[in-house]
Amino acid sequence: MTGALDTALFVATVVCVLANAAEVVAKAVRAPFMVQNAAEAGVAPKWIPYLAVIEGAGVAGLVAGLFGWKSIGFAAAVGLVLFFVVAVGVHVRARVFHNIAFPAGFLALALAATAFFAGPAG
Repeated sequence: MTGALDTALFVATVVCVLANAAEVVAKAVRAPFMVQNAAEAGVAPKWIPYLAVIEGAGVAGLVAGLFGWKSIGFAAAVGLVLFFVVAVGVHVRARVFHNIAFPAGFLALALAATAFFAGPAG
């Protein structure tokens, strides 16, 4: 059972890397959907590049963790958990629920990555 769980957490961690990397690119190029979502949630456009840098650091840390620096991967995963807890909170505060599944899904992936790096396989 542990082998299957380790594999599932590894896959979720890789998906977390890919999903967050795609989101960083969307923020970096100021994709219209990203700017619109931020505006709906009350996030000023000037903050988008800073959010991209923070999220990008998380991606880099997860990749480092996958390449053997487990403590960096763990720290990055925890950082992404905090990032997406705030993102979900911002959506709730702004009462923007039609797309809350996205930050909630990213939060779930970050939690899985945290569990992966906290476990013996990470």
